[in-house]
Amino acid sequence: QVQPVESGGGLVQPGGSLRLSCALAGINLDYYAIAWFRQAPGKEREGVSCISGSYDGKDYADSVKGRFTISIDNAKNTVYLQMNSLKPEDTAIYYCAGVEGWGLGGLFDIGYDFWGQGTQVTVSS
Repeated sequence: QVQPVESGGGLVQPGGSLRLSCALAGINLDYYAIAWFRQAPGKEREGVSCISGSYDGKDYADSVKGRFTISIDNAKNTVYLQMNSLKPEDTAIYYCAGVEGWGLGGLFDIGYDFWGQGTQVTVSS
């Protein structure tokens, strides 16, 4: 069973930046689609961004386009989410999820086979 390990969350002021990491030991990311989701208190989980390990395909939620960037480091078996110009509404627990297959997994949480435990991101002054 694949167990993603997220890190990089924390407290940041509005306008600041954070980089989240998702370490995925034991798999070849060329054959997986990986995504970041988030869940704020009292709200449903939402897709933030996804990436294909098999080709240069990425997608972003409208709320983060132009501010967040997803990337893969195949040598380190790690997926990153660079978050810039953070807003208070970005406050949430961020989860890494993945599914084996070609292409993008999409921004809906149906179909992802494994999930990390999450990392808290708090944007506040």
